[in-house]
Amino acid sequence: MAPIVNGLKPQYEGKVAIRMYNVESSAAGNALANEYGIQFVPSFVFVDGNGEYVNTIIGEISESGLKAELDKLE
Repeated sequence: MAPIVNGLKPQYEGKVAIRMYNVESSAAGNALANEYGIQFVPSFVFVDGNGEYVNTIIGEISESGLKAELDKLE
């Protein structure tokens, strides 16, 4: 999933902040996984510009599906 996510970053720069965390090796990633109840990798958590939780997608997702979710945040 990393190549798809990294490929989308330039398209959303300045509109949506995209962050990727390794929940096994990153303390910040582990803390976020605990905060949002993430148990499976990959998982995508969507938070709006006000910091409010919007949605979670668990498992792989197509590029078009991910774009659709990101477009909802703009």
